[in-house]
Amino acid sequence: MSKTQDLYQHAKTRIPGGTQLLSKRPEMFAPEQWPAYFRRAEGASVWDLDDREYTDMAFNGIGACLLGFAHPKVTEAVTRRVAAGSMCSLNAPEEVELADRLCEIHPWAEQARFARTGGEACAMAARIARATTGRDVIAICGYHGWQDWYLAANLGECDALKGHLLPGLSPEGVPSALRGTTVAFTANDFTAFEEMLSEYGDRLAAVVMEPCRYQDPAPGFLEAVRGGCTRHGALLVFDEITIGWRLCFGGAHLELGIEPDLAIFAKALGNGHPISAVIGTEAAMSGAHGSFVSSTYWTESVGPVAALAVLEVMADEDVVGHVARIGAGIQGVWRDGAVAHGIPMTVDDGYPCFAHFAFDHPEANALKTMYVQEMLKRGFLASTVIYPTLAHTDAHVAAYEAAVNEVFGMMASALEKDGVTAALDGPEAHTGFRRLL
Repeated sequence: MSKTQDLYQHAKTRIPGGTQLLSKRPEMFAPEQWPAYFRRAEGASVWDLDDREYTDMAFNGIGACLLGFAHPKVTEAVTRRVAAGSMCSLNAPEEVELADRLCEIHPWAEQARFARTGGEACAMAARIARATTGRDVIAICGYHGWQDWYLAANLGECDALKGHLLPGLSPEGVPSALRGTTVAFTANDFTAFEEMLSEYGDRLAAVVMEPCRYQDPAPGFLEAVRGGCTRHGALLVFDEITIGWRLCFGGAHLELGIEPDLAIFAKALGNGHPISAVIGTEAAMSGAHGSFVSSTYWTESVGPVAALAVLEVMADEDVVGHVARIGAGIQGVWRDGAVAHGIPMTVDDGYPCFAHFAFDHPEANALKTMYVQEMLKRGFLASTVIYPTLAHTDAHVAAYEAAVNEVFGMMASALEKDGVTAALDGPEAHTGFRRLL
């Protein structure tokens, strides 16, 4: 065992679930092999507690570090603020500057409120929408966090959230009285959306949805949602936590040409520092005046300072173009490698800024686990998805390509001989949420 693995084994006895975020559980990648902890992170590099260095060709802070780890301009701005004091009995003036900047970038928006995590911001948006409209029901399309308002969709007789990123999210602990307050519809399904409106339209406070995730929405779908919300007096809320700033400076909805009533940002907005935002029209945000939406650490300074620095970097550099080019190169590595070695897999032809592939085989999960396992041995954090960053270079892609071809060759051999499971050094990866103990 190593320091990194030893600490995680201990952590599972002290921290229910092992980690604070499901997406950072080692069991989701290669149990007993994936490094749970980091000592240092810079650019595209990560060092674990045993000082092993890895190039992150996977999640890059679960999409939070669009500029790469510890971007110098962001770090400098945050360090200056920390040295001057980051928390006080008074308010941070930077939050006003950030509100102004976000409304400048999004001309349709007039006001902003801030939190520190994406889940908080989604809950804030849900509360504001309900307060503004005086209605209870929220329709969702996509993944919007862990809180009661969202998981209430699974209080029915089926897994309503299946297909909204993670299946099997238990509503255990969510009050049964919330049944029927959150309903789900499927992206690009015009009929399902209209049926939802027919049943809930006069009680609908908002539609909360990701405008897109991996690829463009079906032609006319967002327009239909926008029109349906307007027709029934519901607010349209775009959750840009994941796709925001990768596809377009300011968010995907600007590229897609649809104006919401509220929009939610987090992750890349702070490049690793906690900050999230809900922006909206004055009318849509009116409910925030009467509803109690308040928290002490929403008033600290590091989050807004980091966000302002991030926006400055993104305005000065073509981050969107860079991550698209790097992502396209990685998609090419996967496609070429699969053909060269006969690996049964499908590379999604969606956005390169959020590239992903899937193994198409009865042993798909074992293949994924073996891929992660062997890439770790070659110094890469790798999975079936990558969030490219400004820190990734052509040299990173070239080194990654060489490793991928080695590993794909091993996988092809395993498929031909004893099977993939026999080649694993530990258990297979988990495929969704489950208890660890």
